[in-house]
Amino acid sequence: MMLRLPGLAAMVTVLAVAGALTADTLAMGRKPARPAAPTRALPVDGAEAAMVSILRHIAEDRLGTAQTELDRLLATNPNFRLAQLVKGDLLMARSRPIQTIGNAPNAPADRLQDLRDEAQARLARAQAAMPGDKVPAYLLKLTPEQKHAIVVDTDRSTLYVFENRDGVPHYVADYYITIGKNGIDKVREGDKKTPLGVYHVTASLSPQKVGDFYGSGAFPINYPNEWDRRNGRNGHGIWLHGTPRDTYSRPPRASDGCVVLTNDDMTTIARNLQIGVTPVIIASTIDWVAPQDVHRARDELEAAVEQWRKDWESRRADDYLSHYAAGFSSGSTQLAAWSAQKRAVNASKEWVKVSLDDASMFLYPGREPLAVVTFQQNYSSNNLSNSMRKRQYWIRDGDRWKILYEGAA
Repeated sequence: MMLRLPGLAAMVTVLAVAGALTADTLAMGRKPARPAAPTRALPVDGAEAAMVSILRHIAEDRLGTAQTELDRLLATNPNFRLAQLVKGDLLMARSRPIQTIGNAPNAPADRLQDLRDEAQARLARAQAAMPGDKVPAYLLKLTPEQKHAIVVDTDRSTLYVFENRDGVPHYVADYYITIGKNGIDKVREGDKKTPLGVYHVTASLSPQKVGDFYGSGAFPINYPNEWDRRNGRNGHGIWLHGTPRDTYSRPPRASDGCVVLTNDDMTTIARNLQIGVTPVIIASTIDWVAPQDVHRARDELEAAVEQWRKDWESRRADDYLSHYAAGFSSGSTQLAAWSAQKRAVNASKEWVKVSLDDASMFLYPGREPLAVVTFQQNYSSNNLSNSMRKRQYWIRDGDRWKILYEGAA
């Protein structure tokens, strides 16, 4: 018997068309500004591909095909709650019209909107554009050790993996994610928001250590970082992690601030995560740019860092200190105290040599023009020699890059 479900088909079509729209922009009756994007559709794999295919079959009124694919999907992923919800609707359609997703009488009323949001997010992801020949503006420079970079687009519920090929980031894959219940831009402990910024993976926590809630494992990131602490942001425990065994995936906004993936996706991504090395950049919306734009920005910042190094070696205190912004601080040390200390140190030196190795450079999402530069600093002089991993935050000040923060990484 051919199933007829015009109400649900229309609803799925509306979700597909509106997938990239937020509630606020719908209320204002206009589409949000988005970065220019290439045209190829994003690939989705496995269960996500199946779910998107099912929703498209429903939108195109191929309900028999949708039912067959849904049964196959649930046979391998019985805890996929969105799929269970759609199955209830398809079964209900045999006796009466269904006007929206989750219209069946046994639908979980307390989770309906969450599941509708997940359907919309998955459809929007399937319709989004591939990076193609563009890259995130943030990935200015990866070190040879940084084999991969993670970039999260919270608006599109998507985590991207990029591979470092001779210093050039290449798109590898992308995955559906869940973020904080209250959205983004974390400020304080317990606000249930996901932070925005440049972070690094700091540890790998096994399921045996963290428990079933975190699924196939967890990877903490270094929130709050130096920039967060400078701006009074606090909190802890922001992780990339999986889902409990009885849950395939979670709605787009359902965590306490963590970035959550399905267990299969988390297991796949875990192979590419290097503790203390892999950058995790979380943005509200990714700024996709041409590679030559990244190269130009990187070359300009590299020139500023190199001039800072040369001026330090020169022992000309005024030239060296000209690289520091008026709002500079290093921990509790402000610019005036820093300058006095550096002048005194320089006066005691007969010669200085500084080399910078293994530098990474990332633009800070949503805070441009701000850049994070990390490198191995090797310092020697007539009376001191040391080596340390250093991190600086550089800010654009007129036509120059200047240092706003400096400290150990």
